[in-house]
Amino acid sequence: MTVIERYAITLPGTPGAHAPPRVVTVLLSDRVGVDGRPVYVDETGEFLVQIGADGVAEPLADDPGPCVTKCLHAVPLPGPR
Repeated sequence: MTVIERYAITLPGTPGAHAPPRVVTVLLSDRVGVDGRPVYVDETGEFLVQIGADGVAEPLADDPGPCVTKCLHAVPLPGPR
């Protein structure tokens, strides 16, 4: 099974603020979650997700921040890091 190295994750804007969604690129890390799936991390190292085969990204933090839902859409990105 080929592991995808990069994904784009769309984070919704703050409700009521009329803020546009934000796109975050996450990269494959050397970590694995408790279920054995790879963990992806953004450039700050603070946003951690696991991505299922169905393209759903699940944040790993208990409180991933304002407006971050538990199920986010992940789009594979081509090419090298």
